[in-house]
Amino acid sequence: QEIVFRAESELGDTVLFLPTLWVGASDHHRGFPGTVSISNDVYKQVLVDISESLIGSGFRKIFLLSAHGGNHTPGCSAIYEVQLRHKNKPDLRIAFGEWMTIAGKQIADLADVKQDHVIHACEIETSMILRLQPKLVKREVVQGAQIPFESAFYCPDFSRSSRVVVPKSFEQLSKTGAFGRPEDATAEKGESLFNVTVNEIVSFIREFAKWSYFEPQ
Repeated sequence: QEIVFRAESELGDTVLFLPTLWVGASDHHRGFPGTVSISNDVYKQVLVDISESLIGSGFRKIFLLSAHGGNHTPGCSAIYEVQLRHKNKPDLRIAFGEWMTIAGKQIADLADVKQDHVIHACEIETSMILRLQPKLVKREVVQGAQIPFESAFYCPDFSRSSRVVVPKSFEQLSKTGAFGRPEDATAEKGESLFNVTVNEIVSFIREFAKWSYFEPQ
């Protein structure tokens, strides 16, 4: 939400921003009390219905920005379904993306951040929360899971990319729900992370607004 607020302040009236959805597909976090989630099917349908509403009102460029890895699969499925339904509208562009992927290279290039990509409740995400709501971070219990596991194909603690998908709920992997080294987080790093991320989101939206129709080749 902070990323969207900052992007909106830069883009102004050139883009219409909808309210942020406060809930997502987080069933894999429900082992931690307090988690509120909707199923993948429900989340997908919410995005489909929102997109259909916008298309029905005449909008032809729709960007759905996610801040949660669990939204990826149903989110991509939603826009795929919508695009197929409206393939007779060549001017329709609908995109789904996560801020941590869009700004992935810029985040990796930050000299003061030790991690080179976002993991759950890690140095990066914890730094961003410290910048916004430091009272939510309890330093005395901060601990990220680092799992010793030898495989050329699968990394259960997300410290590197996996080449296969192995579904696990988060309580099966982490005692705290965190990964990496959240103890390295600082509010100063959080501000740097917001700056590079918002810059890339704004750059994408400005480019996206100019995308034109192209003929099949």
